[in-house]
Amino acid sequence: MMRSMTGFGRTVMEDADWTQIWEIRSVNSRHLDLKWRLPSQARGLEPRFERVLRRFAVRGRVEISLVLQQREGAGPALRFDAAQASAMLDAVAALADLHGDVFEPDYNRLFAVPSLWERPEEEGDGDMEARLEEGLAAALEDWNESRETEGAALAADLAARAARLGDWVALMDERAPAIREERFAILRERLSDALEAAGGELEEGRFLQEMVILADRLDVSEELTRLRAHLDRLTELLASGADAGRKLDFTLQECFREIATCGNKIQDAHVSRVVVDFKNELEKCREQVQNVE
Repeated sequence: MMRSMTGFGRTVMEDADWTQIWEIRSVNSRHLDLKWRLPSQARGLEPRFERVLRRFAVRGRVEISLVLQQREGAGPALRFDAAQASAMLDAVAALADLHGDVFEPDYNRLFAVPSLWERPEEEGDGDMEARLEEGLAAALEDWNESRETEGAALAADLAARAARLGDWVALMDERAPAIREERFAILRERLSDALEAAGGELEEGRFLQEMVILADRLDVSEELTRLRAHLDRLTELLASGADAGRKLDFTLQECFREIATCGNKIQDAHVSRVVVDFKNELEKCREQVQNVE
């Protein structure tokens, strides 16, 4: 299924010890650009998380945030480093004695020293990492659902535009022979007028030679054939869905090239308007495709 590069996903997972809240936001980008916002407990797991994410995305600028909250009463209590605290107090008391001062320890300030508190190593870290990966995968699933919803809307819009482009190709194909006949008639008239003014007659051989040159200049059959093939390719890519963004963009560029050649060859007011409309519609398609993964 076709996916947009723009999306949002969120999941909240709870267990006996932790609550994890994952949020994922993304916008379009030519490559996969990841920005992680992880708590200190999970920063070392970023490479593992990235491997999980790459199973869900190939392009886009993706911001992933994790809020990790320990449930009240869960996990081991903090441990106070009494030995280190005693050593600090002894050192300060010795310094005060050296200067002839009386040292009166302020235990409240002592307890506020972060380095004197430590959390014992938890058992089962591997289980915690697995739970975090599970939470990330759930958020990515939710994110992909939002991207697929928008991708379906993009595919429907692009399919309607491709059908409109196909109608215009058919119109140009139908109009091209009449334009050639009109140009042949105009050329014959101009050659006859020029030769008459010069006192000569129009030679059939000369006329046919000019017709061949003009017919080659006006012939857009190859361009229209390639245009139809490109539009068929667009329809196939829209149906296939997955990872079609770059291929769609390239196919639209080829359509631009062919329609520009048609416009240069067929100097006709009605066809010129169709060519302008065709290019405008292609530009709208390209804007939409920039957001397709």
